[in-house]
Amino acid sequence: MELSGTAEAGKLLARARRPVVFTGAGMSAESGVPTFRDALTGLWEQFDAQALATPEAFRADPALVWGWYEWRRTAVRRAEPNPGHRAVAAIEARVPGTVVVTQNVDDLHERAGSAAPVHLHGSLFAPRCSACAHPAPVPDGVAEPGEGRPLTPPRCGRCDAPVRPGVVWFGEALPEQAFEAAVEAAYRCDVLLTVGTSGLVYPAAEIPQVAARLGATVIQINPEETPLDAVCELNLHGPAAHVLPALVRAAWGDAAPA
Repeated sequence: MELSGTAEAGKLLARARRPVVFTGAGMSAESGVPTFRDALTGLWEQFDAQALATPEAFRADPALVWGWYEWRRTAVRRAEPNPGHRAVAAIEARVPGTVVVTQNVDDLHERAGSAAPVHLHGSLFAPRCSACAHPAPVPDGVAEPGEGRPLTPPRCGRCDAPVRPGVVWFGEALPEQAFEAAVEAAYRCDVLLTVGTSGLVYPAAEIPQVAARLGATVIQINPEETPLDAVCELNLHGPAAHVLPALVRAAWGDAAPA
């Protein structure tokens, strides 16, 4: 990470009135949350992640799929927001017009203090009925399923169909309301920070590209090069947990969250 780039990015952020922070799997990975394909460990390694994350898989074996997602939710509950998550909340506190859009299905932004992040890919903490889509309570106090052991999903309180994880599976469209909110934010923003995302997952990867096409300044924070490098005005190569607090300090001179 070049200090001069961070200083320049800080000036741009300090002048922003409608910033968007767009986060991906790399942000949560820094808190120890396994990325989607890394989440198959132990006995779960016998399964294909893409084969588990489909409506067809849930219809064929709801207990197996529900058990895997309960295992993932348990792993997320053990994780803690990192300084990058807290820096995003600090940006929101400084600029009331900030919109946080995330591809992550965990609750780390909320636990760090973000008020209402837009979840493009749903959430592990928003289960719903597989038939009528009625929201269901998040299971509390459920024993963690053993790796590879099925766990029967609860039943919907309205229609008695099995409750499913509230995430977007392969072959499903993004939640309409969330996607529209993200696109609208990209249309209106003056600065967009894209953090820890590969730029390969569509249609979510369109969000920073929309902002760039409409004249917003796009700043990328990622340890690696990505396909988004070409549309970004600044590329700050480094982990979000280090770069984002430095960016907050560069913008406002505050002691960034640790």
